[in-house]
Amino acid sequence: MENKPQNLKAILNDWKFVLLACLTLGLAPYYPEPHILSKLRWVGSGARGMQMKDLADLAVHGIPWLLLIRLFARNLFYAFFPKGSSGKEDG
Repeated sequence: MENKPQNLKAILNDWKFVLLACLTLGLAPYYPEPHILSKLRWVGSGARGMQMKDLADLAVHGIPWLLLIRLFARNLFYAFFPKGSSGKEDG
């Protein structure tokens, strides 16, 4: 039997994949400080001198964190509003 590859939705909703992306791509390079932190400080101080390549770099290092926030919010939403419950009572 041939294994079918997982679709993109299943991969992006996988906690292990998203956490691995955050710990590797989201934080790399680790020394002297995580790259995403220096970029966020730069944006927070006005982003003076920031070029297009710096914005693209911020996006590459920031996407895993946005996926983690999205996954957390999605699971929190479904914890309060389970799938299949419409909130309407029969009758």
